[in-house]
Amino acid sequence: MRQRAVEQDMYERRHNFDAVEENFTPEQANAEASRCLNCKNPQCVKGCPVNIHIPDFIKALKEGELNKAGNIIRETSMLPSVCGRVCPQERQCEGKCVLGIKGEPIAIGALERYVGDNTTAQETEIIPSGKKVAIVGSGCAGITAAADLRKAGHDVTIFEALHKFGGVLRYGIPPFRLPRKVLDREIESLKKMGVKFEKNVIVGKSITLKQLKEDGFDAIFICSGAGLPKMMNIHGENLNGVFSANEFLTRVNLMQANDDKTATPLKVGKSVAVIGGGNVAMDAARTAVRVGFEKVYIVYRRTETELPARLEEIRHAKEEGVQFLFLRAPKQIYDKEGYVNGMQFEVMELGEPDESGRRSPVGTGKFVDLDVDTVIVALGTGPNPIIQKSAKTDGLDFETDRRGYFVVDSETRETSISQIYAGGDVAPVGESNAINAMGAGKKAAKAICEYLSK
Repeated sequence: MRQRAVEQDMYERRHNFDAVEENFTPEQANAEASRCLNCKNPQCVKGCPVNIHIPDFIKALKEGELNKAGNIIRETSMLPSVCGRVCPQERQCEGKCVLGIKGEPIAIGALERYVGDNTTAQETEIIPSGKKVAIVGSGCAGITAAADLRKAGHDVTIFEALHKFGGVLRYGIPPFRLPRKVLDREIESLKKMGVKFEKNVIVGKSITLKQLKEDGFDAIFICSGAGLPKMMNIHGENLNGVFSANEFLTRVNLMQANDDKTATPLKVGKSVAVIGGGNVAMDAARTAVRVGFEKVYIVYRRTETELPARLEEIRHAKEEGVQFLFLRAPKQIYDKEGYVNGMQFEVMELGEPDESGRRSPVGTGKFVDLDVDTVIVALGTGPNPIIQKSAKTDGLDFETDRRGYFVVDSETRETSISQIYAGGDVAPVGESNAINAMGAGKKAAKAICEYLSK
């Protein structure tokens, strides 16, 4: 039987930002590891974008060799405690587990989290290569690339625009999903390896790519994330009380705006509509519960079946009192003296599948109102064009697609400009999540190492 992590009481956790799930106990970890069949052709590894040797680390754990299990994971991933918490295992490694065909798959994510939390990175001798690499952004892709590049002996510096490191892992993911001590510990392990971190540096403003090259960096990896929110483009979107999910989560996660004593406190109303159905929408809604909104709605234009968020996040949101309204498309936000005073939605129905394979929502011509005083838009993000614009001024004209993302080689992640690479949300491949960004970081690091060795 698959082991279940102990969860914080659903009523108590509505009022705090503590981790919802506890770690496995040693007994639970051993029992779950013992379920693994140690397949000769492990599909779980193929389902992992960074190809962690999953059966091997589980076998070591089962045999009581915890540190060995940690070393095996860290051969390919320096973020086991992070990935064990935030990756969509049900669609990746666990989704490929053969035990899931007739029963429940191995709880790979929970085992990875357990190993990550209870082991530390092994110190390795680093032989200096004499080469310098600049990494723009300290999120999943940047951290992963930095680890691999540093192991290869390169002098690595990560430039972060904000005043704390971690990228979207810090400002986007709430601490009840990813405790800050866990993230801090992972970053500290990179510092011990010799990776340098520079904060409050906006590449494209504080310093340009041209200046980085002039400063002696032999290669540059851009992984600055996608910080430009996609909005609804409807009447009332500019009213007070309308937030992008990025702004809302950043203000709470990074600036503690839910505390009245902060310099820029958050105005908490009575009811909020979160527009969207992905993990960011779940994070925003569950955060809204915790900061004190009495009613929290997630409004989605398709049905529950099409929700892209992790099943675990949907379950947790429901347990915490979030109400789901399906087949509703936003049409306008009502105005009262410059503030949100309700919202109008069109009732939808599902038509034919779109290019993603999901059935497209079609308007019925019927409209309904929702009494809310706050709106949070969680419809995704696009790339901020700061870097591309400043680079163009310096004569570096990157090839981008129609949405503004960097066009890169699928294997090397090299951009149209030699020696400059891009990955993560500025050059996405597949689903935008932590583990896919890490996969891009590993590919870029491999390609950079090969280039620098010539």
